[in-house]
Amino acid sequence: MALVSFTPAPAAAESGMASFYSFHGRTTASGEKANKHGLTAAHRTLPFGTRVRVTNKRNGRSVVVRINDRGPFIRGRVIDVTVAAARQLGFVSRGVAPVSLSVKSDGRSRTARNESIQSR
Repeated sequence: MALVSFTPAPAAAESGMASFYSFHGRTTASGEKANKHGLTAAHRTLPFGTRVRVTNKRNGRSVVVRINDRGPFIRGRVIDVTVAAARQLGFVSRGVAPVSLSVKSDGRSRTARNESIQSR
């Protein structure tokens, strides 16, 4: 019997409002310590480890972040990014910004992919 694994296709582009958070040192939903200087983010459903390009629709700036937490829990917001990511996106002073999201890679690590290939 063959073992078949299913990896969902990357999510379609998503748009909405982004905000930022600064819970430096707090344990995230993935078990990592939050780092306000890192390029990470919280998303409600994307797997931990997923890399997402976030583009600020007001100024065209973009940054790639890694999902390591859950949230945001405010209607209309699609992602919470770290202060470092918000700074690169140019919305620290406003607090929120309209953004579009584009999934760049799934949440599986290189190690997990390599182990999957080696076990075949």
